[in-house]
Amino acid sequence: MVKLAPLHLEQVTPFYTWLQDPEVIEYSLSTFQQLKTPQQIDQWFAATLAQANSLNLGIYLTETNALIGYAGLSGISTTNHAGEYFIFVGEKAQWGKGVGTAVTKQILQLAFTTHHLNRVMLTVSERNTGGLRAYAKAGFVVEGRLREAACRRGVFHDKIVMSVLKADWQLPGVAGC
Repeated sequence: MVKLAPLHLEQVTPFYTWLQDPEVIEYSLSTFQQLKTPQQIDQWFAATLAQANSLNLGIYLTETNALIGYAGLSGISTTNHAGEYFIFVGEKAQWGKGVGTAVTKQILQLAFTTHHLNRVMLTVSERNTGGLRAYAKAGFVVEGRLREAACRRGVFHDKIVMSVLKADWQLPGVAGC
């Protein structure tokens, strides 16, 4: 269905279209609400790829190798063995096809095996029911609620805090710091 691979600066072009679609960015990074020009998007994309404590991977369709979004981990802490999961599927034609669940499971495998994390967390808009379902299917559990933490279309709504621990993920092997 999908594969993950590194993103490169020359792959910014699809983001120009995706970030101009209010429906695509509604539940995404607040930063996306402010990016309006190709130059702003270029600067954001370059800065994102340059972050040292992050894992930024493109989401590609296995059949066509088309870039449909990106996902990864930000704020990776080697001290705390933790990071924050993110996903952005820009191609609306791929929504509702299980891409979110498949990508989330792949990123968790990388987090717990390659990056040796113990905890991966995320925040998701309470209105993003598809995201909530995908994260729960991948093993995330609700930890709490950030009241009125997001404002979209002039309306405040809560964000849900979710996490998955290495032990919850049922990874056999070593536990502890």
